[in-house]
Amino acid sequence: VQLQASGGGVVQAGGSLRLSCVASGRTFRQYDMAWFLQAPGKEREYVANIRGRDSRVYYADSVKGRFTMSRDNAKNTVYLQMSSLKPEDTAVYYCAAHTGGRTITSTMRNPSVYENWGQGTQVTVSS
Repeated sequence: VQLQASGGGVVQAGGSLRLSCVASGRTFRQYDMAWFLQAPGKEREYVANIRGRDSRVYYADSVKGRFTMSRDNAKNTVYLQMSSLKPEDTAVYYCAAHTGGRTITSTMRNPSVYENWGQGTQVTVSS
């Protein structure tokens, strides 16, 4: 599975951006998808995930109420709508796909669960 993320850029604090991630594969609707971020010098950090079987979405506390993750199975695409951006949101954002079958929901925040990763897209929020 190949993933292509896009939509990053430079935005002022309080602004918005929408990230997109297009996936290859004929069974995209079955994939569990996620977004992670990685700031310079820090470990990769969970942002949100969306389940394949029912499109239920989960969020990190740090982005709840500000970010919205969604998917369009007809386009093999997931989105991350980011609003009320803060300077601390500055990072490279990665989309990831778990294609290995049903997984316990509580594990979906762990990057090691995801077998496939996109190249990342830079988001910079200026103060």
